[in-house]
Amino acid sequence: MTAVKNYLSLIKFSHTVFALPFALIGFALGILSLLSGEDEVEIGSDYYIYTFLLVLLCMIFARSAAMAFNRYLDRNFDAQNPRTVIREIPAGVISANSALLFTIIMSALFIISTYFINTLCFALSPVALLVVLGYSFTKRFTPLCHLVLGLGLSLAPIGAYLAVTGIFDLLPVVFSFTVLFWVSGFDIIYALQDEEFDKKYQLKSIPVWLGKTKALRVSEVLHVLCALCVVAAGLSGSFGIWYWIGTAIFIGLLVYQHLLVKPNDLSKVNMAFFTTNGVASVVFAIFVIVDIVMQG
Repeated sequence: MTAVKNYLSLIKFSHTVFALPFALIGFALGILSLLSGEDEVEIGSDYYIYTFLLVLLCMIFARSAAMAFNRYLDRNFDAQNPRTVIREIPAGVISANSALLFTIIMSALFIISTYFINTLCFALSPVALLVVLGYSFTKRFTPLCHLVLGLGLSLAPIGAYLAVTGIFDLLPVVFSFTVLFWVSGFDIIYALQDEEFDKKYQLKSIPVWLGKTKALRVSEVLHVLCALCVVAAGLSGSFGIWYWIGTAIFIGLLVYQHLLVKPNDLSKVNMAFFTTNGVASVVFAIFVIVDIVMQG
C-alpha cells in the first residue's frame, strides 16, 4: 500500500480533477449526439458502459505517464528547488529508473486502451502521447510552455467525444479550447512561485519572460478567452438554464482566483491553483451534464 501511495503522490492523482470533468462533458455530448442522430442505430447501454470505462482508463494512463515523465525529466531541477525537493524522486522515495519504467508502462496501457475503443482513437493515440509527454521539454526552450500544458489537457473533451462517436464535431472542440485557455491561465499563476528559481537555472516561463505583474495580465487575458469559449459553447449547443448557472459559477471562480493572487503576495497561489480551479471544473461539469441529460 505504501508503494501505491508513493506513486499516486508522484503523479498527483488528485489533479485529475482538472481534466476529467471535461472528459465527462465530452463523453456526455457524444452520447447525446448518438441519441439524437438521424441514423436508426440501436446502441445498447453496454456500449456506453464499456466505452466509459475505457475513456476513464485512458485518462488515468495518459495523465500518469505525463506526470511521471515530468518528474523524471525534472528530477535534477526538483532536487535544487526548495519547493520541490520533497518530491518522490529527489527525496529518494522512488528511483528515477522506476519512474521512467512507470512512464513506459502507462504509455503502453494508454495505447492498448485506445485500441479497444475505435480505430480513430487508436490512430491518434501516439499524437496525444507526444503532446502530453512533450510538454515536459518545453520549459527548457519556450515561455509558451503553459500553452502546451493547456493543449495536453484540452485533448480530454474531444478525445472522450471521439471515443463515443468516432467523428469530430465543433462543440467538443470549443470545450477543448475552453480547457486550453483555462489551464494555460492558471498554470501561469502557479509558475509565479518559481520565477527566481527558473531565472537562475535558465528555465522558461511567462513570469520569467515578462515578470509577475505582466504574467498575471496574460493569465487574465487567457481566462477571458476561456470565458468567451464557455459562452460560445453554450450558444452553439443551445443549452438551457442549468448550463448557464454552471457557466456563471465557473466564470465567477475564474475572477475569484485572480483576486486571490497579487504580484507581491503569492501566499494564496495554491488555493487559487488547486482549490478554486478544482471546484470550478467539477461544479461546471455537473451543471453541464445535468443540462445534457435534460436535453436527452
